[in-house]
Amino acid sequence: MSTGTLLLIAAGLILLLLIYFLISVYNELIKGRIRVQEGLSTVGACLQQRNDLIPNLVETVKGYAGHENKTLTEVVKWRNQSAAASSVEEQNTATQGLNQAMLNMMAITEAYPDLKADTHFRELMSQLAETENKINDARRYYNGTVRNYNEDAAVFPKNLVSAIFSFKPAVFFAEDVAARTAPAVKFE
Repeated sequence: MSTGTLLLIAAGLILLLLIYFLISVYNELIKGRIRVQEGLSTVGACLQQRNDLIPNLVETVKGYAGHENKTLTEVVKWRNQSAAASSVEEQNTATQGLNQAMLNMMAITEAYPDLKADTHFRELMSQLAETENKINDARRYYNGTVRNYNEDAAVFPKNLVSAIFSFKPAVFFAEDVAARTAPAVKFE
């Protein structure tokens, strides 16, 4: 074999390895993006579950504390924004507003012992707490997949393939700002 033929074979092998590398990295990035979408879908399903519970909870509270319309209206407003959110950023904003409105509503319930004793109310609160735990687990999974995907898309040499095919970083679900403040504990 001549030197030219050997160089041509070597160049062909290098080209095949490069193509294999590009395909492999591209497929890994696609799989990561699919896991992120799966995680987002799971969070969305849990949020929908919470959004379905809130109107029942508001109606129950309204039966005991109907004159607290402003607070109840805020809960419904943020619940509707959460249901209509079309991006992670919008969902983060709606969640923060809804969490604050729910805290305000829970503060109102403290003034109504009959409401706190109501079986339907307690059952709804139990379902809501369970749903919030599911949401937290789903967000944790989603944020983990986002972290992995973003890392893959950002580190060398995968970042070259990511840039070529315009893979954009995914957005994390933000922590609740109120979670940074320790709750006040008061014994009576």
